[in-house]
Amino acid sequence: MIDDEEYRRWIEMSRRTLHSAEGDLGRGDYNWACFKAHQAAEYAVKALLHALGLTPKGHSISLLLHSIPRELNPDEILDPAKTLDKYYIPTRYPNAWSEGIPADYYTINDSKQAVSYASMIIDWVEEKWRSLRKE
Repeated sequence: MIDDEEYRRWIEMSRRTLHSAEGDLGRGDYNWACFKAHQAAEYAVKALLHALGLTPKGHSISLLLHSIPRELNPDEILDPAKTLDKYYIPTRYPNAWSEGIPADYYTINDSKQAVSYASMIIDWVEEKWRSLRKE
């Protein structure tokens, strides 16, 4: 059974968070762009899991992908997911670094890649969702 409503709630949150990440990128808030890109991708993967009637656990996108049925080929986005997973903690906490604050450690290129990867994962989820709806 496909849960349309729960999918819609989570995918909308994903899209809005990606939009916020793009704003952070434009303002030069690179650590926040990276973190929000992670969040956007996480919400998208959780949208698909909820739609499939599965209960997502945790915040690691790459681990969440292990819960998606193999026939949907989640490995297609595993590498981008692993990159985004690296942005979950150190983008927010000063004690993740020996000195300075997270903003000191993230670049425009980091955040451009993160936003691109999040967008790729969201697109992948939406493609899988459309294919499931046709079945």
